[in-house]
Amino acid sequence: MTRTPTSQDVTLPQPFGEAFSRDPHAVYAGLRAEGSVHRVALPDGSPVWLVTHEADVRAGLTDQHLSVNKRHSSEGFSGFSLPPALDRNLLNIDPDDHLRLRRLVAQGFTPRHVESLRAGIGAAVDALVARLTAEIASGGEADLVAGFAKPLPVRVIAALLDIPAADQERFSGWVATMLSPRSREALVEALGNIHRFLVDLVALRRAAPGDDMLSSLIAARDEEDRLTEDELVSLAFLILGAAGENVQHVISAGALTLIEHPEQLAELRARPARMADAVEELLRYTSPNQTAIRRFPTEAVEIGGVRIPAGDTVLFALASAHRDPARYPDPDRFDIDRADKAHLALGHGMHYCLGAPLARLQLTLALGALVERLPNLRLARPADPLRWNSTFRFRALQDLPVTTLP
Repeated sequence: MTRTPTSQDVTLPQPFGEAFSRDPHAVYAGLRAEGSVHRVALPDGSPVWLVTHEADVRAGLTDQHLSVNKRHSSEGFSGFSLPPALDRNLLNIDPDDHLRLRRLVAQGFTPRHVESLRAGIGAAVDALVARLTAEIASGGEADLVAGFAKPLPVRVIAALLDIPAADQERFSGWVATMLSPRSREALVEALGNIHRFLVDLVALRRAAPGDDMLSSLIAARDEEDRLTEDELVSLAFLILGAAGENVQHVISAGALTLIEHPEQLAELRARPARMADAVEELLRYTSPNQTAIRRFPTEAVEIGGVRIPAGDTVLFALASAHRDPARYPDPDRFDIDRADKAHLALGHGMHYCLGAPLARLQLTLALGALVERLPNLRLARPADPLRWNSTFRFRALQDLPVTTLP
């Protein structure tokens, strides 16, 4: 039976407070027990429909009546208030434009091309493991986030687009600020830096093209007129920004998860080929993305027995879906032997992550190296509480002090 809540005239519940920062999975468990769909407020007071049951989340991500284009919002949704040169990316575009742009980028993420990157990624992993080991030897401990998880995808994306790793590191810092700004002023400054960096990068590559993905996109723009200038810069923004963020956070949270589950860590050391299974379970168990990109119904839709009007903002809670016992037995248990490996961490449907093969390769090589080459890896200060950045969008470790010393 369809029900239509009339909560718009009253104060909406705000589930993304202090309790959520401490343990989002406990908050989601409480919401799921009450129902799948909830009318709530974001931290800035914006009303949204939050969908928590796995079946409804999975179905909603492929529903053609739910658009990612903000022009379908009836509530004035602004999000990050990106300028047009950053906003015309794949996350904000519906078909047919989405398919047109996706085809332009897809050639850089084919399995064959990604496999050709294996040696370079392996070399970067080896160098970072060696640096991590040396830091532990000299100081007794090292930060696995700053010393390993963060720089690896920075180096990979820098190589993919042929830009200096130092420039990619600066860019990644601005993206991190954008995702978790200290203030509105910090957000505006980060967006300005991102925009200027990308415009300058496109101008430099246009003047001196190379054999890289950005040069190919510029050629598609200038020689074939297959995308606009805003779409070109926006695609560069998505590739440089999104491709590294998720990987670094799964590496750090994945390392923590393995440390906290020594029996499964021992299994991976005994049978390294199981790392592929571990990566899929870690993507379900530790994915930093709390919610998918917002959707707007182009007409009234029903989700989980709730009628949602056209133009309202809908958020699909990926983190809740991944811990839904209706889909995953004993969902709070990390289990590399889990039979159901069909998670949503890399998207679903039309917006499935183009960089999924590259992400999986990085995760497999990075975590495999930690397991194999640091057999005594553990928390340097197990009694100290870990520090997390936690918002309704994502959850990630700020740092992870580790040691291998006796």
